[in-house]
Amino acid sequence: MKPKDWRLEEKRFITRAVHAGERTDLTEINPVVTPIFPSVGYTFADSAQLDAVIGGEQPGYVYSPRYANPTVAALETAVANLESAAAAIALPSGMAAIHLALLGAGMRTGSHVIVAADVYGATYSLVQGIFAELGATVHLVDVLDLAGIEDVLSGVRVTAVLVETISNPLMKVANLPRLAELAHAHNALLLVDNTFCSPYLCNPIHFGADMVIHSATKFIGGHGDVMAGIVATSAPLKEEMVRLNKLLGSSLGPFEAWLAHRGLKTLPLRMRQQCQNALKIATWLQNHPKISQVHYAFLPNHPQFELMNQLSNGKGGGAVLSFEVKNAGKPEIFALLDALQLIQPATSLGDIYSLMLYPAISSHRTLTPAERHSLGIGDGLLRLSAGIEDAADIQADLAQALDLV
Repeated sequence: MKPKDWRLEEKRFITRAVHAGERTDLTEINPVVTPIFPSVGYTFADSAQLDAVIGGEQPGYVYSPRYANPTVAALETAVANLESAAAAIALPSGMAAIHLALLGAGMRTGSHVIVAADVYGATYSLVQGIFAELGATVHLVDVLDLAGIEDVLSGVRVTAVLVETISNPLMKVANLPRLAELAHAHNALLLVDNTFCSPYLCNPIHFGADMVIHSATKFIGGHGDVMAGIVATSAPLKEEMVRLNKLLGSSLGPFEAWLAHRGLKTLPLRMRQQCQNALKIATWLQNHPKISQVHYAFLPNHPQFELMNQLSNGKGGGAVLSFEVKNAGKPEIFALLDALQLIQPATSLGDIYSLMLYPAISSHRTLTPAERHSLGIGDGLLRLSAGIEDAADIQADLAQALDLV
């Protein structure tokens, strides 16, 4: 048992990543690593204690699918700590986290929400499809168009502003301090999908965000072996999402929570290497004769480089970059993907493995060709998630594949 004056929140990020969420006196034996608690229900000494726990008058666990689970709670505690949030709620996927965050922010029939125009394709389809069909009004605005966002905020009562710290797949960087200022001046909540940065690079709550959303399938889990989502936020907003989720039933399982928590412990080590690799590859691609443009937030010529440097405190621009192959369409891109040997052509990101994705047929497949092109997602655009391999080997694999285009 640690002495009471041992304050984890005062430790540095890498130390907190290793220890946050652990040794929370879940059992009398106090294990070093939080166990997996697969039990659905829990018993009590008497009915009075059961009543107190269900009523929230004392801590405890009642029914995992609707209330809480010790293994899941450990993951939530850890992510909340790393995101400098008061609380967090874990869910079975990143899209479940986006969905519940919007509901928790108050998105209902008749409400207005501002969404960055080039968000992840499934997020785009969720707000433009399901929420719009249910009677919400979605205002799609370029995340860099602060004047346009302010115009919408001034014209209608906006419930929430949803942006990505680094956009997927064009790597635009959101001006979180200014967006928070604008949203709060008009009584709107700022929701930030921080998946591409992870808590290692950026803590949006420090810049005024009300909710920070992660697809924990990506960098938090980090090994391509678990699917999860999480929202870090204030205690009152978590309470509202817990209330909603008791009816939605979108609960993360303890096995998945344990895997995500285990992956989280090496987040700073992985991200440091992946950011270094991504910058090396992006710099090399800029000078490649077959590449017309490279999108990476930590290249000095990136339009928001200084902002990215501020948001990440100089730690990097993330592990993901995208680039456009000159005069390439689907046949040329397919040939390139088929030629890769080390890099895996898989529809994900954030793994220890380097992964390549073709947005036109995967992350943004649900958009029409016209919608994709209006956002700048052309037929020759590829997205690379740098892994922890040696950067020289990643570069060599890209080089031999590009030779075939």
